[in-house]
Amino acid sequence: MSILVKNITKLFGEQKALSEVSFSVGSGEIVGFLGPNGAGKSTMMKIITCFLPPTSGEVKVCGYDVLEQSIEVRSRVGYLPEHNPLYLDMYVKEYLQYVCGIYKITDAQKQIKNLIDQTGLGIEQHKKIGALSKGYRQRVGLAQALIHNPDVLILDEPTTGLDPNQIVEIRNLIKEVGREKTVMLSTHIMQEVKAICDRVIIINKGQIVADEKADAIQRKGETQQVVKVEFDRPVSLAKLKEIAGVTKVNEVKPGFYNVFSGSKSDIRPLIFKMAVENGLTVLSQTLEEQSLEDVFRKLTK
Repeated sequence: MSILVKNITKLFGEQKALSEVSFSVGSGEIVGFLGPNGAGKSTMMKIITCFLPPTSGEVKVCGYDVLEQSIEVRSRVGYLPEHNPLYLDMYVKEYLQYVCGIYKITDAQKQIKNLIDQTGLGIEQHKKIGALSKGYRQRVGLAQALIHNPDVLILDEPTTGLDPNQIVEIRNLIKEVGREKTVMLSTHIMQEVKAICDRVIIINKGQIVADEKADAIQRKGETQQVVKVEFDRPVSLAKLKEIAGVTKVNEVKPGFYNVFSGSKSDIRPLIFKMAVENGLTVLSQTLEEQSLEDVFRKLTK
């Protein structure tokens, strides 16, 4: 297990930022860590990366305890904070050389070249960091997080402030890195979670409210299904309401209906059966799923 969090509580004075938080992240997983502002995401990430001590509980990274063996943990974790701290007066290569010195990397020049190629910094590598765009500064931040070839990568809002093209490039880089490393990232962008993450953990008011596979979490909390169906001609609402499990029918326009059901089973076969029995042709039939945004709102209200 790459990350093991057990019963973590964090107090700032009388304010409880985290309350009995527990989860684990396996090797090779890309996990999205979601929550509203002030939910405890950054606090949890800072505990995992040894920047903050927990008030109580236990965190282990690659088998090492963050309190008792912090040097071992730090050597195995790459961290990109939400506010990317860079030395703006340093040149890109100079800064990466400086980071290599911190980690005592012996083949520094080779590693710097590899990271510059991997993060797409080639055309900007001779500039001062202060002269770079937000997107390229994020790339420098990712390069410093990866420079020592860590087993675990912790990314706090890695695409904040980037333009659409830069977001896609950084996402692709994270997915590429995730093939070999454990990645935990926080974000407010739901499309990012669907595009990158294998699993989603949602935290609200310092407590975990969901921890599921990315494709399963969209079904969490669903109380009804909605089927959008179009027939070749109008159908009486009463006829549609006779279908087992149907609770409500809305007519969008003649021949086109929204059919609501409280059943856990897919009602589309029953709609099709009704159509056949009544000499109707089904032109289209779509089961509408709730979005990840809907799930997030339900769980964090």
